[in-house]
Amino acid sequence: MKPDIRLVAVDIDGTFVHSDYTYDRQRFERLFEAMKKAGCRFVAASGNQYAQLRDVFGEYAADMAFVAENGAYVQDRNELVFAANMDRQVVQDVIEALDKDSAIQTVRWGDDFRMVGDQILKFALTVPEEKTSEYCEWLRQELNGKVEPTTSGHGSIDLIVPGCHKASGLKRLVERWGIRPEQCAAFGDGGNDIEMLQYCGYSFAMDNADKAVKKAAKFVCPSNEEDGVLVVLEQWFGEK
Repeated sequence: MKPDIRLVAVDIDGTFVHSDYTYDRQRFERLFEAMKKAGCRFVAASGNQYAQLRDVFGEYAADMAFVAENGAYVQDRNELVFAANMDRQVVQDVIEALDKDSAIQTVRWGDDFRMVGDQILKFALTVPEEKTSEYCEWLRQELNGKVEPTTSGHGSIDLIVPGCHKASGLKRLVERWGIRPEQCAAFGDGGNDIEMLQYCGYSFAMDNADKAVKKAAKFVCPSNEEDGVLVVLEQWFGEK
């Protein structure tokens, strides 16, 4: 008996797309249409920016929802659902902390960066890949709960508003659509996927995922290079 799945959330890098950022579009198109007919929503849940995620899915984006920026930006089709706004004092505190270690920065701050009045969703940092965990821990101690460091691995670290993660973004959509977490499925491979894997009733770690991610998930599916997400979706939504 197939489970009653009403929402499928997928991480992108290391989960949905191959290492060359491609995916089987024809296979996905068939499943995407089948999911819509079955009343199941498809959500891209990623640390990437919203515009970048739309480019990944092209024409399909108009019928999708997005939990972008690790939950700091939530879009349901063409309607903005939520956008975080980091407190200005927290922004200043983050900048001062980063100034203590120039190795954590990929560019130098402009002289007037502290005067930028735009809305800040999160900070996205690039560090030496082999020191990702070390820098995450240093940032956690240095910023002491003002922001939460989260990582997908490979030298990428996001500093997010505490409690504003992929699971919180999915929760906004779940409440908006009147469904339950038990009717949700999530796929991920990195540390920034753990909260949403724990939130959803059906959770899959990719075979290429970190050990901590596999521990957080209920199931393990084939790797991103083996189209693990599509393999599982075909079991649920493929032709009989």
